[in-house]
Amino acid sequence: MTDQTPAVTADHPPEKLLRLVNPLLRTLLGTPLAGALRNQLMVMNFKGRKSGRQFSIPVSAHHINGALYALGSAGWKHNFSGGADAEIVHQGKTTKIHGEVISDPPVVAELAHRCAQDYGVKKAQTMMGLKFRDNQIPSIEEFREAIDREKIVAVKFTPR
Repeated sequence: MTDQTPAVTADHPPEKLLRLVNPLLRTLLGTPLAGALRNQLMVMNFKGRKSGRQFSIPVSAHHINGALYALGSAGWKHNFSGGADAEIVHQGKTTKIHGEVISDPPVVAELAHRCAQDYGVKKAQTMMGLKFRDNQIPSIEEFREAIDREKIVAVKFTPR
């Protein structure tokens, strides 16, 4: 009998852990104390498009084809629908950026696949918050299925 588990599934840290770690990351990522995390993570600072409330959220920073992206399915992604200005703290620097949601599943699948290839199997799963069933880089089609199921988008950040 074949395994019916999807090839790619979401595998995020528990919410309680994020509530404890995120405030620390928001502070550390702007300092040299963060070490290598400064290159792997970024803090997005933006206003809610409906509420106007200020948000500061640490996420994985993905460098794909020379551009900076965040991949995710969390609620923050909606704030970049239609494009939005924000600031990011990445590599110890604060940069004004414009974030644009990419939601076209074939495009997001290609970006996720490229990202996973660049990281390698183990690091990709950690950095992307995903679990790969067969402990190998999933195909673009397998990523596509996960993107449809998990509602994953890419947000491309460009300096302004």
